[in-house]
Amino acid sequence: MNSIMKHSFSLRIFYIAVALLSLQFSSGAQEAASEEDFFRIMKVSSPEGTLLEVGGLCTLPNGDLAVTTRRGDIFIVENPTSQRPHFRKYASGLHEVLGIAYKNGALYCVQRGELTKLMDTNMDGKADVFETIYAWPITGNYHEYSFGPKIAPDGSFFVTLNLGFPGDWWHPLSMVPWRGWALKIQEDGSMEPWAAGLRSPCGISMIDGELYYTDNQGDWVAAGSIMPLKKGTFAGHPASLVWDTLAGSLLKVTQQQIFSKINPRKEFDKEGNPVKPQNIVNEKFVTKAEMKKEIPALQLPLVWLPHGILGISNSEIVKIPEGHFGPFAGQLLVGDQGQSILSRVFLERVNGELQGAAWMFRSGFQSGVVRMAWAKDESLFIGETNRGWGSAGEANQGLQRLVWNGRLPFEMRTVKAMPDGFEIEFTKPVDKKYAEDISSYSVESFTYKYQAVYGSPPVNNLKHAVKGVKVSADGMRARIVLDNLR
Repeated sequence: MNSIMKHSFSLRIFYIAVALLSLQFSSGAQEAASEEDFFRIMKVSSPEGTLLEVGGLCTLPNGDLAVTTRRGDIFIVENPTSQRPHFRKYASGLHEVLGIAYKNGALYCVQRGELTKLMDTNMDGKADVFETIYAWPITGNYHEYSFGPKIAPDGSFFVTLNLGFPGDWWHPLSMVPWRGWALKIQEDGSMEPWAAGLRSPCGISMIDGELYYTDNQGDWVAAGSIMPLKKGTFAGHPASLVWDTLAGSLLKVTQQQIFSKINPRKEFDKEGNPVKPQNIVNEKFVTKAEMKKEIPALQLPLVWLPHGILGISNSEIVKIPEGHFGPFAGQLLVGDQGQSILSRVFLERVNGELQGAAWMFRSGFQSGVVRMAWAKDESLFIGETNRGWGSAGEANQGLQRLVWNGRLPFEMRTVKAMPDGFEIEFTKPVDKKYAEDISSYSVESFTYKYQAVYGSPPVNNLKHAVKGVKVSADGMRARIVLDNLR
């Protein structure tokens, strides 16, 4: 858990392991439960031969679902939550559509090189007007993906642009302007460079009117995380800073500022060929929190999503609306393309700063989770793909739906920071005999290196002794006091 504690505790990640099988319900031991007992994964049937390598999802005002594919198609799915949804092809021949949004009767999608407005003016169910709102440069590099749009409260559009991967793919580059940036685009085609330092920003999301994103682990990206992208933010990857002097950029960060503190690790073999740098054990390193002291614009994660535990290539973030998914309303769900899972995130504000805790929520999707959209019946559409990216699911594409059956699972609903530890709130009462047993809890803290190497192992690891536990009279909360918080 990302911890900007009350008082003077510094930014760290805390991983709390609670022996949930020991924390039995007050009514007695429960039988082993599975995820399927509470949140069921259902398939959305598509026509035979339809390849739904989903890049974008959007629920329309009438409840229909707009679906875009990496192969350049856009479908409108009528009655998408029924047993027999109807797929209508709305447009085709587009260039790798990795996002879609609805505004004022029109659809807006991001192709690899532009933000496009689509309209059906003759009302035949197919787009007949394709208008370029704004176009950005591309080189043709295979990894120059583009994501979005997300619509801001003022009606403007946010898009995020992937870095390109040259031969030495472990050091991606911004080979043309604005690669590695988030852009804010107006309906009239004017563009404002919004934030830089992105690597592979698939998880572009609007939460409560603010722009957030997730990135893929790689160089300068130690692990998955949730980060806000405020105007003028530097998210951490230095490749995009080659364009920081172009008109409109508000950044006051240079590559040299970073490289003067951290080795960019451009390494070569005896023949002069580039080689992938490896992590150096027991080296002196810099953390992102330490680097922020030198570069105030550097954005720290609100919550880390530890690599291999809560995903390997995090994607879209959605907020659970009130009335949806029972006790978890108001929290966030984060997709992961590589492990085909959803994580759940609780955020709280401490001393004006957001921080939070994260848990595994649902696994077992048939392909990599890329996009999500809420249905009218309070279920969640899941758009999936894995071509060229790989995923835990066996299928290479898919459209599924996650449905809560109304049953209440036993989970940690929240974990809140306290000056001397944490308060855990459960979804059901626990047996005090087990919940007040110190041995039911295990707590350790760690952080990551900020480095040019691909990812980072956990560093500065420390186990924390549990000094005491107090359970509320109703069994719904456990207050744990820890030693050596930092």
